[in-house]
Amino acid sequence: MESASQDINLNSPNKGLLSDAMTDVPVDSAASARTSAPEGLTLAEEEELRSELAKVEEEIGTLRQVLAAKERHCGELKRKLGLTPLDGLKQNLSKSWHDVQVSNAYVKTSEKLGEWNDKVTQSDLYLSASSTLEDWNEKLTQSEAYKKTQETLSQAGQKTSAALSNVGSVISRKLGDMRNSATFKSFEDRVGTIKTSIRANGLSDM
Repeated sequence: MESASQDINLNSPNKGLLSDAMTDVPVDSAASARTSAPEGLTLAEEEELRSELAKVEEEIGTLRQVLAAKERHCGELKRKLGLTPLDGLKQNLSKSWHDVQVSNAYVKTSEKLGEWNDKVTQSDLYLSASSTLEDWNEKLTQSEAYKKTQETLSQAGQKTSAALSNVGSVISRKLGDMRNSATFKSFEDRVGTIKTSIRANGLSDM
């Protein structure tokens, strides 16, 4: 054990003996770098799978480049057509909503809701509540309080219409009286005289 530690010691006078001894040992660099094959695979199968993996990864890279070029071309076409990103968003939302509507989950949910609605509307509780509401409505419309309220509102509406009609008649009558008054006729005469003098002056100037 001491001799081995002395040989490894770099300060030892025998430091060259270990390196000289190791040069005689053959080393397979390829074998040391290669990992052992997974269980159930031979070395040949492993090499074949690795080759296929490299080809698939290369194809994926090529497809990504093609997709990027197609997306750029698509963007240029949309720009030339005046299509904005908002139009694209609307189209995507419309397509997504259509996909949702035709999806199995949406169809099943709609069917379930339809079944629940049928069960609720046909249940005894729902029918009893509907019948009760109809009875209340009929009793309310046939009650004396409801009839009196309806008559009062009708009379109020008639009185309002009559009052507005009377106001219109009074205003029309007042306007007629004003036009027939001496003051208004004197005003009209003055306006007519002014118009005549303006016309006469205009014709004389010409």
